[in-house]
Amino acid sequence: MRVLILGGTAEARLLAAQLDERGYDVTTSLAGRTDHPSLPAGQLRVGGYGPGGLAEYLWTESFEQLIDATHAFSVTISATAVEAARETGVPLIRLQRPGWKATDGDDWRRVPDLAAAAAYVAKSPAGMVFLTTGRRGLSAFAADSGHDFLLRMATEPDEALPPRSQLIVSRGPFTLPEEKALLDEHQVRLLVTKDSGGDATEPKLTAARELGLPVVMIDRPSVPQADTIVASVAEVLLVI
Repeated sequence: MRVLILGGTAEARLLAAQLDERGYDVTTSLAGRTDHPSLPAGQLRVGGYGPGGLAEYLWTESFEQLIDATHAFSVTISATAVEAARETGVPLIRLQRPGWKATDGDDWRRVPDLAAAAAYVAKSPAGMVFLTTGRRGLSAFAADSGHDFLLRMATEPDEALPPRSQLIVSRGPFTLPEEKALLDEHQVRLLVTKDSGGDATEPKLTAARELGLPVVMIDRPSVPQADTIVASVAEVLLVI
């Protein structure tokens, strides 16, 4: 079976490796926004798709299965995948890791998007804000001159940053001791993050809870429903 994985996540890489081991003809498609990405097993395609481009690629390359294993906030490509699957008749599986849930001791404020997160931060007491929302959409915070920002992302940003910013370019996973040390060192007073889910970046939430820090949690955007939605690589292997 020829399988196209829309990737860019740890789950996508694990899935490509598992399918490749089982003899599937696997190609992973990456958007190309991350410098020096971790490469998956099988074949690789890098770059976006223009209007109708994904459907055409599925047709011309004779793929028999499409798997959307992109980030939960990659709305455009997820919507494109649903449209391409309907147009071509290629079945679509969405691998969507579960979102995070607050537990005892967490102090979370859920907001719908980056703009709402920036508005909340602007009204919060002065201090260091740890911003871990990725390299896109940072302009929402660019006018905030009343706070210090510590930004961490895997690739250098190409948007305007807040005036008082420190940038860390680093790719996880990060351990709980590392996260607690980082929050302590920079005297962080507020954490802003997206509800990405998964284990790789969850330690920052545990660190915030143990240190008594509030968290602004950006909710996941809605996307069109896929044919099949699963929560793990193991579930993909059961239904493919």
